[in-house]
Amino acid sequence: MIFFELLCSRVWTRSLLAVITFTCSFATELSAADTNADRIKPYKANPRYWQYRGKPVLLLGGSKDDNLFQRPDLKEHLDEIQAAGGNYIRNTMSDRHATRKTLDARAEGEIGFEVYPFKMMPNGKYDLNQWNEEYWKRFRNLLKWTSERDIIIQIEVWDRFDYTDFHDFDAWLAQPYNPANNTNYTLEQSGLAPEYRKQHPSRDQQPFFHTIPGTDQYRQQYDIIRNYQERFVDKLLSYSLPYRNVLYCMNNETSTPAKWGQYWIDFIQQRAKKAGVDVYTTDMFDDGHQPESSKQIRIELDTAETYNFIDISQVNSRHFNEDHWEKLMWYNREIKQHPRPLNNTKIYGSGGSSYGSGTPEDGIERFWRNIMAGCASARFHRDGAGNGLKPIAKASIAAARHVESMVNWWDIRPQNNLLQDRESDEAYLACQPGASYVLYFTDGGSVGLDVKAHPLDATLQWINIATGKQGPTQKMTGGKILPISAPGNGSWVAVMISSE
Repeated sequence: MIFFELLCSRVWTRSLLAVITFTCSFATELSAADTNADRIKPYKANPRYWQYRGKPVLLLGGSKDDNLFQRPDLKEHLDEIQAAGGNYIRNTMSDRHATRKTLDARAEGEIGFEVYPFKMMPNGKYDLNQWNEEYWKRFRNLLKWTSERDIIIQIEVWDRFDYTDFHDFDAWLAQPYNPANNTNYTLEQSGLAPEYRKQHPSRDQQPFFHTIPGTDQYRQQYDIIRNYQERFVDKLLSYSLPYRNVLYCMNNETSTPAKWGQYWIDFIQQRAKKAGVDVYTTDMFDDGHQPESSKQIRIELDTAETYNFIDISQVNSRHFNEDHWEKLMWYNREIKQHPRPLNNTKIYGSGGSSYGSGTPEDGIERFWRNIMAGCASARFHRDGAGNGLKPIAKASIAAARHVESMVNWWDIRPQNNLLQDRESDEAYLACQPGASYVLYFTDGGSVGLDVKAHPLDATLQWINIATGKQGPTQKMTGGKILPISAPGNGSWVAVMISSE
């Protein structure tokens, strides 16, 4: 009789159905998915890069939004990304929709299409025990359509701006986790406030990010919040784990101590282990732009078993020219002991913001320095904060793919030491000496390339980064210092291949 009553209990029945749905959905999709060998993972021959379907890949992209799964034009935009040569997107699990006042330059009508993951009840409040199937349908479509196009998704599970009212965001006022908006807990029970308007979320005052036992600001009453957080991540994984094209980043530019993200990394890794699939996890720290002094970055670098790759997106803000390159080289040196992919899911530069993003040209330069430095991925940040998928972004992606058709990026490494008469930020070199050379000029210029140790005969092919199209060719003979001058002003990349 007791068992029958439990079985008829709404909560127990709902939980049982959720488990059955998870199991059936996962089993069905996993049976169709490829083996672990085909999943996105560090390239065996050079773990600074990724491999997918067993082959090395350079991840490049740009898009007009961050939470792409919510967009009504998702399929068309994915086609546009693929046609441009892109194979990499960022997807925040965000849902700032009803009251968000956009800070960037997105056009009117480009906001307001998001939905929340939870079901709204007739009284206008959300029940965190019930799902909004439209939200999850959109997420599943993203997974399916990107998989069909061999596009890699880097998911961000949490974004601090979804839980704040600071400045013009007003996200928390409408957020279902806000006790004022749900039927599941009160302000007193949860310890949450009705608004978070006074301080920028970088001050880390939101209890939502302190629900993990053993952390400094944890309180036992936060357990009720964490239970719903875990339920959300379990639901996310029920869709994403079967797919081979997914990377997992815990946060967007977090200032919360590393233990918060580590909890979710372990949570995801344990679920993946039970499912028999390999996944790769990281976190994105707000102070990644000053890595030398960041305690969080040091933890990340020294804990390779937890942080399987490193997202260094924040280095693409506030840093310009040679200084940007030096930060990339710092990261390169620091991962020598435990080589891993360095991902750039956000490259700032649009002229539309005031927080160090710079101009569209700065965004182009950062993109090219990233790939010349040997980074595993480079994606232009969304419109208004970066170049998105505007024509200049498409041209750079096309130019990088032209290079890739002649030289494997994962076979070369940065070697500016072989350049002579180089001015600061003038040119950057990556090469496999004696075999292949890639030389990037930020804005015209001339340098000497030292190939004295290699008496090669080679053809040098120019590519115009502004158009993405091939330019003139030159015959070159090695065994000396080769003078190389860009065909004109603006950004150019040259590829020189030995004919031997």
